Amino acid sequence: MTMTLPVASLRITRQFRKAEKSLDDAMIHQSELFASIVSARTETGVGPFVAHDVLLRIAKSQQALLDAEGNLARAHGRMTDIGREKMNADPCPPEKRETLPEESQQAA
Repeated sequence: MTMTLPVASLRITRQFRKAEKSLDDAMIHQSELFASIVSARTETGVGPFVAHDVLLRIAKSQQALLDAEGNLARAHGRMTDIGREKMNADPCPPEKRETLPEESQQAA
């Protein structure tokens, strides 16, 4: 059975949103881990530089997630362009899009 363009669009949109949410969740969990390590060394009195190397690695991992988020956003934007070209419609309905706070204030 052949997949239709609208079905493909919906599937891809759903997968992009899942991937974007997963990146957000990963960044939240890493930030919490980072804070827990700093709190633990402060509250246990083990010293200010204990696990410094671990914190550096987590910070690098967070930067990698931010880079991944930027690449995913570019990929999502490009797929939206392709959807417009192939379907002559906006494959990502405006009411379903996430907006930045300043964008929603401008729209009001």
